[in-house]
Amino acid sequence: MGNVGGDEKTFCLGAHLNDKKNTQDDKSAISNMAGLIPSDSILVIDSGVGGLSVCQSILAQQPSLQIIYFADSAYFPYGLLPEAELSARLKSIISSMLAMYQPKLVVLACNTVSTLMLPELRALYEIPFVGVVPAIKPAALMSKTKRIALLATTISRAYTDQLIHDYAQACEVLRIGSNELVVEAERLLNDGSVNKQVIDQILKPLRLSSELSSVDTVVLGCTHFPLLKEYLSESLPGVNWIDSGEAIANRVTHLLALSSKDQSDL
Repeated sequence: MGNVGGDEKTFCLGAHLNDKKNTQDDKSAISNMAGLIPSDSILVIDSGVGGLSVCQSILAQQPSLQIIYFADSAYFPYGLLPEAELSARLKSIISSMLAMYQPKLVVLACNTVSTLMLPELRALYEIPFVGVVPAIKPAALMSKTKRIALLATTISRAYTDQLIHDYAQACEVLRIGSNELVVEAERLLNDGSVNKQVIDQILKPLRLSSELSSVDTVVLGCTHFPLLKEYLSESLPGVNWIDSGEAIANRVTHLLALSSKDQSDL
């Protein structure tokens, strides 16, 4: 994959991991590139290009930060994998990447992985982990109609239910599940095309609301979706589109600052 945001110091790896049959060759290829990666870096993981939206938010705050991006195309999309298989896959990736690159922290740039595995991974490894969760709380605070929508690949997780219970009890939350949007985001970055009819069809339920009780805020509950924000806005203008990118970037900045302080105190 290319650089993110035009920053030539940002490394994006993993595009070659698109064939489950070539696992050993993939490991050798990554190992051969290990010496090219600066030691002061962070690791961002997703099942495709979606995590690049997170990288953009991080680089907006820290343009010189080195990012190792692991695009696990062989297991795209994570949202459709059985939980046991997903867990085993992520542990294998993380163990290998930490051994090779020693990043300062790991960003799980996938809502599915974060909601399922974040506590377990934090317990297994000493390195800090930053997860992605649907931006339910800011959406509930922003909404004036108190009718918000969650657009995500997986909409029935217990973690999501808890977020809505904790932060959006005063709102009606319409949930829309879509894996098709993930495919469209991948298509956009691969060949620059988007099927606008697919987007219109996915957002159709939001057009059925009455004018007085319409959804005014939509949570983009997948890191692929911000890549499509321009097309989403064209299909459904006049609503607020909220993602977790800035919150993730803030957390990364905070953790890196703590790490720098700890090192300076040594």
